[in-house]
Amino acid sequence: MGKLYRAISADGSAFAEVLDAKDIVSEIERIHKTSAVITAGLGRLSIAASLMGYMLKGENDTITLRVDGGGPAGQLTAVADNWGNVKSCVGNPVVEIPLNAQGKLDVGGAVGTDGTLSVVKDMGLKEPYVGVIPLVSGEIAEDIASYYATSEQIPTVCSLGVLVNPDLTVKSAGGFLVQLLPFADEKVIDVIEKNISEIRPISAMLDEGKTPEEIANMLLKGLDPNVLDTAEPVYGCDCSRERTEKVLISLGEKELKEMADEGKDTTVCCHFCGKEYVFTPDELRSLIK
Repeated sequence: MGKLYRAISADGSAFAEVLDAKDIVSEIERIHKTSAVITAGLGRLSIAASLMGYMLKGENDTITLRVDGGGPAGQLTAVADNWGNVKSCVGNPVVEIPLNAQGKLDVGGAVGTDGTLSVVKDMGLKEPYVGVIPLVSGEIAEDIASYYATSEQIPTVCSLGVLVNPDLTVKSAGGFLVQLLPFADEKVIDVIEKNISEIRPISAMLDEGKTPEEIANMLLKGLDPNVLDTAEPVYGCDCSRERTEKVLISLGEKELKEMADEGKDTTVCCHFCGKEYVFTPDELRSLIK
């Protein structure tokens, strides 16, 4: 499970949220059998969804992040609940491309930059909130920060990182969000900018053994931070046979009848966890009724 820590400055004008997501991203690699660059890209998006989901207020609230960048990875999707639990999927789990100019995994190259990041918040209202922005870099963190700046007008610093071992297992993974409230004064902004300029990449700090609490305190150093709360989010899929039946029913009577008349079992595979649900022709006919 992940380790999530939130802290707030003494004056309440700034807060930091930090997630150690090694276990979550390891599960993504295990389920989807991703190549290194996709582990990094889908891992980053899932970390962002977990951090953003944990900020939701309602018990049944969810957030969906979707990236369509036009790259070889295809569409990336991550869904999180208000506890930060997350599930994700990708169009093409195996992409092999050269490292970028910095000698690192080229997430932007795999994701693409000619497209959009969409954020859908389902908070139990009549219609979900939907925000869509053009991708900035396809590297995910910059795109998340751009979303907050343009769609929610909240000054936000976002850092997301995944280190992948040569054997494709996850060495470290995590991320943080730092946000300012409207009444934050220039001194607070200056302190946070200085703190961020002095810290190492999030994946490197976690790999060195630093905890989310220590990293949050580094981000808010000089602002007398206090703990807000902690959580242990997991990678978890909430699919079920009942939900799958509803998906099949939504296909309509004609298509279900055609599937049943083929006389073969129908297998439906969950994109998020790989679980398979098998329906016999008779079971399909019962869904028609």
